Amino acid sequence: MREDFRASLAIIRIAESTLTAIAYAFLGLYSVQTGSLLGLIVPSVLIGVPLGAFLVRRIAVDTFRRVCMSFDAWVVGFGLSRTLIELGLLGDPAGYLVLATAIAIDSVLLVQFFSKQRRGQLTLLPASH
Repeated sequence: MREDFRASLAIIRIAESTLTAIAYAFLGLYSVQTGSLLGLIVPSVLIGVPLGAFLVRRIAVDTFRRVCMSFDAWVVGFGLSRTLIELGLLGDPAGYLVLATAIAIDSVLLVQFFSKQRRGQLTLLPASH
């Protein structure tokens, strides 16, 4: 069951990343300058993946998932904001209301999650799962 969930999550992430890359290419957001960012992105991935694997073994799985999904919501909110601006559907400051809304909703959910966790309402898994 756990492996099925992980495989499903990986497929969703691959599809999400692929469709985002296609949308960015369609919008003409790639350039030589964005290619130069690979020098910053690749080391981050090479450090981030092992660090994530290390952390997921030492903190509760639910906490790790919640933080990762929170970060994902912010990234998707930013991407959607930029896409709406580039398509001319919203102006420059108004387009970022999508990101601000995602951040506001996510912040409320994070506060609720960690408040429940602090009160002991969530089951914390031992460090060795």
